[in-house]
Amino acid sequence: MHGSGAEVGGARGLFAVDSTAPGSAPRGLDAFRRGWETQVGDDVFQLPAFSPDTVGDFRVKGNVAKVHGAAIADLHAASATRTAEVPGGDQDLMAMYVVRSGSWTLGGPPGHGDRTVSAGQFLLRHLGSLTAFETSAHLTAKFLVLPSSELKPLLGNRAVTGPADSAEMRLLSALTDMIHATVAGLGPAGVVAAQNTLVELTKAVAKGQFDDVEPRLAPALTRAAKDLADRRLADPELSPALLARELNVSVRTLHRAFAAVGEQVSTYIRHRRLHEARLTLVSPSGRLSVSELAAHWQFADGSHFTRAFKKHYGQTPTEYARSARPTGAAPPTGR
Repeated sequence: MHGSGAEVGGARGLFAVDSTAPGSAPRGLDAFRRGWETQVGDDVFQLPAFSPDTVGDFRVKGNVAKVHGAAIADLHAASATRTAEVPGGDQDLMAMYVVRSGSWTLGGPPGHGDRTVSAGQFLLRHLGSLTAFETSAHLTAKFLVLPSSELKPLLGNRAVTGPADSAEMRLLSALTDMIHATVAGLGPAGVVAAQNTLVELTKAVAKGQFDDVEPRLAPALTRAAKDLADRRLADPELSPALLARELNVSVRTLHRAFAAVGEQVSTYIRHRRLHEARLTLVSPSGRLSVSELAAHWQFADGSHFTRAFKKHYGQTPTEYARSARPTGAAPPTGR
């Protein structure tokens, strides 16, 4: 058994463990855990408790690298592993399991069954807490931990699976190999760029599977698009194309996701803008004219805003404000 690597200030770390040599297994898990805790840290991913048989026979050879808020582990396990229980530690990260040989069985969230990643397959999912898992003997696999901020809007709590030999997966695998080889020498900007590239390639992997899993992803993708639209309602650039670009999906995929839940992207944006304009009309401090409201909420002009408002609420903005405001309050100017 040997360990290598040096602690490097929290942004990056690197260590290797080999407990496959005769007589080294009883100390193998201790070495792996010590390397993970000092070089990667529980802030990225918290290792679970393992079963007694795993503790006593942890014959694994592997390399692990921390890259800012991400981690990459290349593992070759001669022995099977199993967690002792389902830990409850809170997490908020994306995990990818890429299996070349053997199998990796993952406990699902409450109400869902286990998922087994077989040889030649990958699985990508969000982890909100630690879940149970077990691996077969003679496992060869990659394990990636990634920040969730950019990936969770695409997946929600769904899992994406697919072949480990797709073009995107081969590119991602090559990148992880290069990171292992270079991370010790990367400067701060290089470490951040390496993490960002990992995230972007993982997006591409997930996006490549959308045609197969899109019906299941539609609610999560629609919710993510709505949340983003709500934050940018006054933005003149807001459009289906902008939302699709920000969420790293095609416009067609975005429209299909909304259609799957019985909605349209443009209709949602228009109705949310009308809703916010209506709130402004009846707020105590609301003194904007119809033309000013139209400009603020990105309608072509006052007339267009008035027609859309009346179609949606059955009254013009002026009529609505007059009926909703306390007696004596000034209505907005203009029709």
